[in-house]
Amino acid sequence: MRGPRLPALPALLWLALAPLPGPAARAELRVRVRLPGGQVTEESLQADSGADCVSLELRAADGALVTLTADFRQEVKIFRALILGELERGQSQFQALCFVTRLHRNEIIPSESMAKLRQKNPRTVRQAEEVRGLEHLSMDVAVNFSKAAQLSSHIHNVCAEAREAIYTREEDVKFWLEKGVDGSMFEVLPQGSELPELQRCRLCPERWKPCICSYSLSIQWYPCMLKYCKSRDAAGRASSYKCGIRSCQKGYTFDYYVPQKQLCLWDEET
Repeated sequence: MRGPRLPALPALLWLALAPLPGPAARAELRVRVRLPGGQVTEESLQADSGADCVSLELRAADGALVTLTADFRQEVKIFRALILGELERGQSQFQALCFVTRLHRNEIIPSESMAKLRQKNPRTVRQAEEVRGLEHLSMDVAVNFSKAAQLSSHIHNVCAEAREAIYTREEDVKFWLEKGVDGSMFEVLPQGSELPELQRCRLCPERWKPCICSYSLSIQWYPCMLKYCKSRDAAGRASSYKCGIRSCQKGYTFDYYVPQKQLCLWDEET
């Protein structure tokens, strides 16, 4: 007997209802996304339901390569930014940063659902249906790269270029310590309240002095919620099924200590 007929979906992306082959699905989807300045970039979404993680990657308008990895199993979210260096000002070709925070429930759709995403028209340029508020985070703890695998096995690969620049928050550390994570991987960084002379980098006149740096990034488009549709069977019994996604955009600003302003040349007073 035929099942209920599915209605036409207004969502830009739809969820394949048939299971993907194999016990654990890996999938990649590429979507075209419009940036705030009007430019169009390609965003890669990867899902591994076996490892229970998803990853999103896009190139920002300033050329930085931004990656978000969500490790659902460990409740860890990893942001990585590969920032083009200013060679004429003595910087290396690129600078890598990693920010590690707690992953909360319902921030992003599950890996199993992400692995089933398909798009009807790959040429469509997508814009988020919902703009979530800017999150301003004080990253006051450094993470030891060599010990970080216990926090999330993905840190070793995602943050390999940023091994000396991995940051998290004290409040997230407390959550992970309660879960049994080894506290020796964390080191509390100097704060402005402890060192009155510690300035914001944008106000610091000397390039070799320590300061508090700010870095902002935006995940321009990501599947943040599942949509459910209702149907009735031949006996009139109501049921619901996954029938699409809601897309979101969210910006983040991270504040963190650097031993010299030279490592934070983008954060200057304009």
